[in-house]
Amino acid sequence: MIALAAALTFVLTTVMAMAGVGAAFVLIPVFTAQGVELHGAMATALLLNAVAMTVASVTFVRKRVVAWPLVLPMLALAVIASPFGVRLAQRLDRTLLLWLFVAFLVFASVMMLVYRPKPRPAAGSAASALALGLPVGGIASFVGGLLGVGGGNIIVSALVASGLEPKRAAASASFVVLFASLSGFLAHATTGTIDTTLLVSTAVASAAGAALGAWLASVKIGAEQLKRVIAVVLMAVAVKTAWSLL
Repeated sequence: MIALAAALTFVLTTVMAMAGVGAAFVLIPVFTAQGVELHGAMATALLLNAVAMTVASVTFVRKRVVAWPLVLPMLALAVIASPFGVRLAQRLDRTLLLWLFVAFLVFASVMMLVYRPKPRPAAGSAASALALGLPVGGIASFVGGLLGVGGGNIIVSALVASGLEPKRAAASASFVVLFASLSGFLAHATTGTIDTTLLVSTAVASAAGAALGAWLASVKIGAEQLKRVIAVVLMAVAVKTAWSLL
């Protein structure tokens, strides 16, 4: 079980690091399918998100593709909002949480495939950066804490929808997801049981996958290719999760 989880973590983290979103939302079904308790799976996945996004962010910062005017206001609410989502999750039924998770994935996937926004400069006015960054950071982190996913999918989708180039959106999201995931992990860790062996083995795989994924995103993958990769992965996980609930 541990070897399979580590292998899947490496592959999925590589793909999702290209999108700057972390792999928590795809790892949760993987871990629960192997018998890990839901909140323990969420806590583990969120910590892996933090590990992966730390590695990915180093690459993105070095390549100078992070839109800092948007990142800073998103960070202002990200760490605060995530624990509130976690608290609500503790009061909701597991099946309802997973259906909300499916709906979120489908919406994000469709947005990636069909929405064609007008291009947005990476560095706009301070007022426009606040107007976009604050609500995106707050909502994404709250929903991320609620579903145990880090919120990167919402951030990337919102930034791409606003017209930001996909690579810059992915790079910017990775930096925010790092802190939001840590905040969510600390909240979930108090309610779930964490398998230390699983955590250590998948953390190593997550770091390696994030390094590879960030390099591919910044050097090898075009913007439209990246959007299609994100959309396909999101939809595949939505279908798999929905099938398990039927």
